Amino acid sequence: MDFELRRAREKLEREQKERKEKARQKLERERKAKQEAIKQREAIEAAQRLKRLDAAEAQLKADQQMEENLRAGRGVMFFRILEAVPYQGLGDKIKLPPSCFTELSDQGAFDKGPMYFQLSIVHQEVVMDNEACGVQNHRRTHCGVLEFTADEGSVALPSHVWNNLFHAVSPSAPLVEVRFVWLPKGSYAKLQPDGIGFSDIPNHRAVLETSLRQHATLSEGDLVTVNHGELTYKLRVLQLKPSQSVSVLETDIEVDIVGADSASESRNQPVLKPLVFGKSETGMVEEGDYSYYKFSIDGETSGKIECGNARVEVKIVTETEDGDTDLYVSRHPLLFPNRHQHEWSSHDMGSKSLILGSKDNGLAAGTYSIGVYGFKGKTKFEVSVAVEDTSNQKLGQQATSTSSSLDLDSVECRNCKHYIPARTISLHEAYCVRHNIPCQHQGCNVVLRVEEAKNHVHCEKCEKAFQRSELEKHMKVFHEPLSCPCGVVLEKEQMVQHQSSDCPLRLITCRFCGDMVQAGTTTMDVRDRLRGLSEHESICGSRTAPCDSCGRAVMLKDMDIHQIAVHQKN
Repeated sequence: MDFELRRAREKLEREQKERKEKARQKLERERKAKQEAIKQREAIEAAQRLKRLDAAEAQLKADQQMEENLRAGRGVMFFRILEAVPYQGLGDKIKLPPSCFTELSDQGAFDKGPMYFQLSIVHQEVVMDNEACGVQNHRRTHCGVLEFTADEGSVALPSHVWNNLFHAVSPSAPLVEVRFVWLPKGSYAKLQPDGIGFSDIPNHRAVLETSLRQHATLSEGDLVTVNHGELTYKLRVLQLKPSQSVSVLETDIEVDIVGADSASESRNQPVLKPLVFGKSETGMVEEGDYSYYKFSIDGETSGKIECGNARVEVKIVTETEDGDTDLYVSRHPLLFPNRHQHEWSSHDMGSKSLILGSKDNGLAAGTYSIGVYGFKGKTKFEVSVAVEDTSNQKLGQQATSTSSSLDLDSVECRNCKHYIPARTISLHEAYCVRHNIPCQHQGCNVVLRVEEAKNHVHCEKCEKAFQRSELEKHMKVFHEPLSCPCGVVLEKEQMVQHQSSDCPLRLITCRFCGDMVQAGTTTMDVRDRLRGLSEHESICGSRTAPCDSCGRAVMLKDMDIHQIAVHQKN
């Protein structure tokens, strides 16, 4: 009996213990479920709070961006992503589609003065994924606008803007962000030629000023292209004031041109190497190529040359037997003389010397260029320039002529036509007839040694006398037809005259802008023709400038007449 009661009691205790354990576990599960629910609710609230913060921050950034755009555009909010296409044009003015004109006009952009735009390259992948949100840009420049005639969805870029924006990269369908901005007027610019040779241009600052007239803006890091005749120079914008991008319209900018970086020198661009009087320089020239040098004549030396007491000798000594060169010399502003354009030349075989003296028109103080042309083969040479004093030679020549004038007892030799003393004329004629032969060509009258007569020939076209070995080069240089870019075909001497005075493509220095430009055809204005103005000068002189005396705006080509007629100034 006791045993059964004990078992019953143990069973009851065990059941109570199990119920208590189940109740405890249930409470524990409920407690954990409450904690998990609290954590989930806190996580949801935190996520919602972060989302609200992100939305508020995005809205703030959008408001700030809009405020910046409005401030940059001075109240004009204009932003487009367009496909860039190149077009052949000078300067930095782009072409926009007509819809941009409507949008800008509606916002009153045309009432705020000249319009400027910021151009940036757009990552196309980002734009296609989310055009409204993330637009990432790299490399930017600024420009003006030329007209609103581009196709819808595209923007036409001139070569200056295209090269500065894309550099060496030329994508097939690039997208460009076009944003309306306001730019301050520039007050200072530091430029560096991307190579050497730009400082050799006469009035290179005036040439740069002429090129900048085609620009509306400048941005740091851009390359500005300057054309000088057939030559092209690039200058990098290093620094601008008062900001990194400025307007260059209707403003005076102080420009500093620093030395060129020799590491960026272009091998294809001809360079003038300086020469020192009396010191030779060694060079090598390939057939058909040029090597260029320069030297300067100061006022004192020019005075001696003009009086006949000095002369300039340009000398080339060839060191290669199977090669030959031609020598061309010109005075600046013609920087690089060639077969078509030069003032003096020498085409002797082998070594050659060109003497410039008082009888040479145009020889005065200034800078001169020497062009060594590879006529045949690869030639190694030495070029030198020297100033020779001729005052002592002139005294010696006067003394000789005086002494010869005193000898009146002389007879003309019937063979060589020289005057010989009468006492020795018979002996001289006997010797002269055996050893000397006068040239039978009409007008030549050159007396040659018998052994030299077979090498003495005359050109059939110009009748000049040469050695037989020089005739082939003479025919090729002087009588081979040359083609001018304007379409005229002439021989060498006529071509030089044509390109110096008649060719519409010849380069002249504009009397108004100082740049070397193409002369062009005859101007339509009769008064300009009477003044001797070229086509370019007629257009360039039509620009106005304030008179220094009265401040009135007068055309540049009428400024001298205005000074005489209004202010009685010569």
